[in-house]
Amino acid sequence: MPKRGRPRNPITQKSILTASYELLLEKGFDDVTVEKIAERAGVSKVTIYKWWPNKAAVVMDGFFSAAKDRLPIPETGTVLEDLLIHATNLSRFMTSPEGKIIAALIGQGQLDSAIIEAFRTHYIHPRRAEAMLLLNRGVQRGELKGNLDLALGVDLLYGPLFYRMLVTGESLNDHHVKQIIVTVFNGLK
Repeated sequence: MPKRGRPRNPITQKSILTASYELLLEKGFDDVTVEKIAERAGVSKVTIYKWWPNKAAVVMDGFFSAAKDRLPIPETGTVLEDLLIHATNLSRFMTSPEGKIIAALIGQGQLDSAIIEAFRTHYIHPRRAEAMLLLNRGVQRGELKGNLDLALGVDLLYGPLFYRMLVTGESLNDHHVKQIIVTVFNGLK
């Protein structure tokens, strides 16, 4: 069945996503409104509501778009180096002012199932897929066990990062990330 209406203008879409992301950083989730996004992007609220059902959806799309740009998938030729780069970039992002929005979204998601589902769909699942891709490359190159449970490997590698950020509140620095990745990696070989 063909989609109804005109397709999204990529320039307008980028303007809206950028505006929503900038406002999120400046004001925080609660103080962002569709009106403010429309004003900053130079579009009407109707345009935003035509493409997104609510404020949360457009704000999260703006955030996820920015996160994707900040978290490229490395390909150095060795799985350990790829994992170190990927996990370090993720850790740096998570501890940045932008990344602290992750904790806020997870918190909001405990009260709003649509927010947590969008967070999982647009942020967590793509990050897991990237990490599984890295592990699968290691399996294909013989750097990791051939029968490795990729999903479990991702949980073991990345779970401690989220645990420190969301539960213990302990610092998350490059040295600690390297310790986690190397320790778990040695168990996956």
